[in-house]
Amino acid sequence: MPILSRACLAGLLAASMTATPAAAKAIDDFASQDGCAPSEPAAPPPREALDEAWWTGPMLASGAGTLPHGHWLIEPYLFDVRGRDGDTLGSLTYILYGLTDRFTVGAIPTFAYNRPDAGRDSSRIGIGDLTLSGQYRLTRFRPGHWTPTTSIVVQETLPTGTYDRLHGRAANGFGGGAYATMVALYAQTYAWAPNGRVVRLRLNGSATVSGATRVTGDSVYGTAAGFRGRAKPGTDLMVDAAFEYSATQNWVLAMDLVWRHDTATRVSGVGADGGLVQLRAAAHDSLALAPAVEYNFSPRVGALVGLRVIPPMDGHRSSVTPAVALNMVY
Repeated sequence: MPILSRACLAGLLAASMTATPAAAKAIDDFASQDGCAPSEPAAPPPREALDEAWWTGPMLASGAGTLPHGHWLIEPYLFDVRGRDGDTLGSLTYILYGLTDRFTVGAIPTFAYNRPDAGRDSSRIGIGDLTLSGQYRLTRFRPGHWTPTTSIVVQETLPTGTYDRLHGRAANGFGGGAYATMVALYAQTYAWAPNGRVVRLRLNGSATVSGATRVTGDSVYGTAAGFRGRAKPGTDLMVDAAFEYSATQNWVLAMDLVWRHDTATRVSGVGADGGLVQLRAAAHDSLALAPAVEYNFSPRVGALVGLRVIPPMDGHRSSVTPAVALNMVY
């Protein structure tokens, strides 16, 4: 329907209240004035093409897409987990390779340095647990179709980090000591904001089951010197919903919202005095927000600065984790 401005409409109504031939001519003259002629509604802004949007990825949610055959992705993260009892400086690096167009394999090595408020700092930068990953793409998003890109992911964490026999230096505990298997489903799709800019949406769901491990002496599980027994970490369930908004080709705004449920971790054994020791960490839930800003130098290289915030919940400690990352695809 043609649209008139409020000022034009008011002028026409005023002129129509006179009934002389001169008034009729006045109405025609008024309507023909610049800016007062009927006009069609403004066309919506053009949509940004998918290949014009550059991405690094949000801080936490991994992508459902796989690498093309023969290509590498390397993405190192540096972070500082700051809690009430101290902080942990750490790094993890995604090293992924496209074995085929639909199957990506890789490894995620980790390193850490602990600085507790009470007790001594780590004596060195320590190697954390190593994760091996395999990702198989099930479907792929195509413009004009509702099907998202989806992948199934299996990861195995190897207990390469020190976790027991800490000899009075708890800050030297860098791992969990147990093998852990994660199975996940990743989904990713695209939408367009009212201004035509692309929004990328991700949804990750995962479950991680850990095996039991032997524990000797003081450990990351809270056991003391002289202890001998076993620990069984709890099962971890996690859902991560994330979006990225392509503000410009170079700049992207991102946000993760993460829910996590950890079941109880149990420890049992014999203490230094021969007495029975049983420890149990209660199951708990946590939420995390992770806003981030991406700057993409090209379609294959981008940087990220983000902040993960875990508020206190169920009596468990909160933390704030600033992080930076560099994403490179070859």
